[in-house]
Amino acid sequence: MEALNPYGKLNEAEQERLVARQKTRKRIAIIAVSSIVLVAVVVVAVVVGVSATQKNNHKGQNKSISSSVKAVCDLTLHPDSCYNSISPLATSGNLKLQDIYKLSVQVAINELSKSSKDFIENGVKKLNITDQRTLAAIESCQELFSLALDHLNDCVSIKDTNLVETLNDLRTWLSSAGTNQQTCLDELEDSSDVLSNMFNENFKNSTEYTSNSLAIISSIDESISSLGAIGRRRLMGFGGGDGMPEWLSGTERRLLQTPAERIKADAVVAKDGSGKYKTIKAALKAVPEKSKKRFVIYVKKGVYYENVRVEKKMWNVMIVGDGRDRTVVSGGLNFIDGTPTFQSATFAVFGQGFIARDMGFKNTAGPAKHQAVALMSTADHSVFYRCTMDAYQDTLYPHSNRQFYRECNVYGTVDFIFGNSAVVFQNCYILPKKPMQGQQNTITAQGKVDPNQNTGISIQNCTIRPAENLVGVNNFLGRPWKNYSTTVLFHNVMDRFIDPKGWLPWVGTSAPDTIFYAEFQNSGLGAVTKNRVNWKGLKLNLSVGQVRKFTVGPFINGDKWIPKTGVAYKSGF
Repeated sequence: MEALNPYGKLNEAEQERLVARQKTRKRIAIIAVSSIVLVAVVVVAVVVGVSATQKNNHKGQNKSISSSVKAVCDLTLHPDSCYNSISPLATSGNLKLQDIYKLSVQVAINELSKSSKDFIENGVKKLNITDQRTLAAIESCQELFSLALDHLNDCVSIKDTNLVETLNDLRTWLSSAGTNQQTCLDELEDSSDVLSNMFNENFKNSTEYTSNSLAIISSIDESISSLGAIGRRRLMGFGGGDGMPEWLSGTERRLLQTPAERIKADAVVAKDGSGKYKTIKAALKAVPEKSKKRFVIYVKKGVYYENVRVEKKMWNVMIVGDGRDRTVVSGGLNFIDGTPTFQSATFAVFGQGFIARDMGFKNTAGPAKHQAVALMSTADHSVFYRCTMDAYQDTLYPHSNRQFYRECNVYGTVDFIFGNSAVVFQNCYILPKKPMQGQQNTITAQGKVDPNQNTGISIQNCTIRPAENLVGVNNFLGRPWKNYSTTVLFHNVMDRFIDPKGWLPWVGTSAPDTIFYAEFQNSGLGAVTKNRVNWKGLKLNLSVGQVRKFTVGPFINGDKWIPKTGVAYKSGF
């Protein structure tokens, strides 16, 4: 950290990123059927000729394989690394698009496994590091590598028959695998130039291979999406039906509507000893691994001074409190005292399918301690309902995967909603507080690093107003943390305290042209856009159709998973 930086973060050097090969995609002439697999589920090919005809001539066969791989790799940001890594493994004369995709993921798995081992065994251990913050950053990296490998392995475990209907899952998991590797680099840059340089050398291929897999699956997804809902349904082998989710039983909806004290919880936590457990951490030890059944923990009123982790094998955990101001988890880990941002969260969620209701999450480190996270979630399909997240810098860290926040209160100062998940905030209160002297408030800092990631921050129907007197403080909607930073605000009410410019550069006086920021049909004196920054990436005149892409249904695939959580939500515009 640079001591003179009022934001307490290292400024990112302007990194040259390859712009998405849009021209190449425009040359895609036909969306062809690649094969009929097992139960006649159709997989769409994006490039003509990907399904190569079996050749009698061995030389002709190799040429056909080479052409197929090259055609697909030309869609990626790193076509040379894509072709050079995949083509030696491609041996079939009837190569299908899904075969090339799976090969691309497999080489990413192999490379990440190798690079992460070399990084630790042949790099880190030889440096004899004693600095505690750097050691903690290395520990974060090891966990992040493991999370990335989990997602990559999930991506090759999908059956060919399910490939098309799981495109959103695949794109999410590949986006997360890339985010995890980038987060390791971010943590190292905050602690050690030597290690960050070592990372860039060791993980160049790994990050490119992950990006290549993402580009391939994104091309399929976008091509099928262009056919519209009816075409997509036909391609996926869907028939009629009323379109209602088959799992809408109402069981968990009743669970969310039931008063906390009447819930039949699997575990009860109470500071006064009236429950089986006195700490949340103790109750979590009772959660079965990778259970598909909801495990409910009721946490009675009180302030619980503990740093909590819902581990990645703790699936479908639901934590219910007595109210966001009555049941509070409080901690104070922070960057200045030696804890990396990724490890500073008072409450961290890794296990998929997590729900929190009527809970408060606080980091009390204060503004002088810089990065100090109250809540972090890297859990896919995580939901936070009627909760409060309260800190200063970096309050809420929706790190990766798909997340939904409904009727929550979020307090903070600098970059206090940040990360690279696909996240929607709906009917929430976003409440900037008074920062340190000389600091400016920035609500969002979105971290999209690859144009093919399906990530971003979507803020819908929320109220943005100051939590306290902010006279003399400049307040902005956000600043672009990474080159493809994506943030969309629509149908919100904004108080006049928002600076007329709206957005703040990360460095310099402008922002990369590759960002995507949008404001649409917001109201209040802070929503007036006539004096907004003149950035190519700021969109102030989008159509309803363009904004609709950032609603719950399409953006986080919410109609497929939020209904079974029982949380009320608005699917579309």
